[in-house]
Amino acid sequence: MAIHNELGKEGEEAAVHYLTDRGYRILHRNWRSGKKELDIVAEYNHELIVIEVKTRRNNAYGTPEEAVNERKIRRIVSSTDAYIRKFAIDLPVRFDIITLVGQEAPFEIEHIEEAFYPPIW
Repeated sequence: MAIHNELGKEGEEAAVHYLTDRGYRILHRNWRSGKKELDIVAEYNHELIVIEVKTRRNNAYGTPEEAVNERKIRRIVSSTDAYIRKFAIDLPVRFDIITLVGQEAPFEIEHIEEAFYPPIW
C-alpha cells in the first residue's frame, strides 16, 4: 500500500476515535454503493452526520479542507442520497469535515461542523 494511503487510513482511524470519544455513534466507515463512497457516517443528537476525512502530512500545499471542492461536495451529497434511500433514514443531515495534519498520530485534528450544505442543482 502506498505511504499516502497508509497515512489516510491512520487519519480515518484517529477521526473515528475522536468522534466516539465525543459521543458520536459510528454507523458506517468507507460505505460504498458502486463508485460512491462516504468516509464516515455517524449519528449524533438525532442527526445523520456525514464526515469527509482529509489527512495531510503538512499544509505546504494548502489546508486539507481545501481539497473538498465543489465536485467533491456533489459526490458526497449524491452518495448521501443513495445512503439515505438504502437505509430509509428519516433524520436531518449534517455534512462535516475532519482534517488531520501530521506525519503520524497524534495528529492535529480540526472538526469543521456544518462544513458545507448541499448545492442546489
